[in-house]
Amino acid sequence: MADNTQKMSYQAGETKGQAQEKASNLMDRADNAAQSAKESVQEAGQQVMAKAQGAVEGVKNATGMNK
Repeated sequence: MADNTQKMSYQAGETKGQAQEKASNLMDRADNAAQSAKESVQEAGQQVMAKAQGAVEGVKNATGMNK
């Protein structure tokens, strides 16, 4: 009986450890995905700003304001 109880306790501990490891891995993946999304948004924002600056320069050149 005690042997069975010890075996069940061990298996419960194993299962708990595996669940914690899976949760940790999922959190790491979520963190990586969030960081990647943040970097993508920042890069897109920089591209939009560069295009807008280029458009402003184009208007200045077309209207003679850049001389």
